[in-house]
Amino acid sequence: MSKNVWVFCEQRDGEIQNVAIELLGVARELADKVNEKVVALLLGHNVTDKAKDLVAYGADEVRVVDDSRLNYFVTEYYAQAVTQVVKANDPNVVLFGATSIGRDLAPRLSARLHTGLTADCTKLEMDEEGNLFMTRPAFGGNLFATIICPEHRPQMSTVRPGVMKKPEYNTEHQGEIIMETVDFDDSKAVVKVVEEVRETKNVERIEDAKILVSCGRGVKDVAPAFDVAKKVKGTVSSSRSLVDAGIIEHARQVGQTGKTVRPEAYLAFGISGAIQHLAGMEESEYIIAVNTDVNAPIFKVANLGIVCDAGAVLKQLDKIL
Repeated sequence: MSKNVWVFCEQRDGEIQNVAIELLGVARELADKVNEKVVALLLGHNVTDKAKDLVAYGADEVRVVDDSRLNYFVTEYYAQAVTQVVKANDPNVVLFGATSIGRDLAPRLSARLHTGLTADCTKLEMDEEGNLFMTRPAFGGNLFATIICPEHRPQMSTVRPGVMKKPEYNTEHQGEIIMETVDFDDSKAVVKVVEEVRETKNVERIEDAKILVSCGRGVKDVAPAFDVAKKVKGTVSSSRSLVDAGIIEHARQVGQTGKTVRPEAYLAFGISGAIQHLAGMEESEYIIAVNTDVNAPIFKVANLGIVCDAGAVLKQLDKIL
């Protein structure tokens, strides 16, 4: 019988990614609903020492596959490893981050495991029978669909980084670390990493910012936004319109086709609040919106709304801060 909620804990260069920690938080909520365990699946090379951190973030078990073949993310090797471990243990749910790695790996696994996959989920719920209700944007973000997979196990979904809240790090939490052995078939790995070349980027990570100064079409000059962000120790983000116009780089985009953020304060200047944008920031702790349109959808989720020219307010803030 399928049981337990598993999380594929993505690591890069031996560092556990934030999305994996976020997924451990929601996995805890789901597992508690049916009185089951949270199991973290950690793959890589020389990563076993990171297992104790996953226990501290709430994992009851950490299953580790530590092999030199997994030093780099090669899809076939990772797919073989996860497939074998999952088949041997029959989990009820397996969660992945909707990252470049998760989006590559999860669909291949769903095919090999003969089960479904719901991508880019923004909400996960479970009933007392262990059925997972996976909610994601649909029809271009104009509505949300809740999807279930009643006939096949494991139930699988990817979740975008920043959607779920990270659990607290608790060194008192106890968990078991289990080393797994995988029988790799090297003949099927037709891709080989010859060289790794990294691009250096100086763009701040908006998903890590506590304060975001976000600009939309209503802001004609974004320079004051960068000045304001610096003064409040925040970061500049943007709606899709300014990214499409080439004014702000895509790495700063918030929304369905950008990043999901949960800052302590989200300052939205000149952003109307289309559902695609709201999906990426509505979980912010405090939202301040400035827009000339009193009927702008952004005001429905804002804690404080100001009907005014966004550019003028930004310039005034730059002067007084």
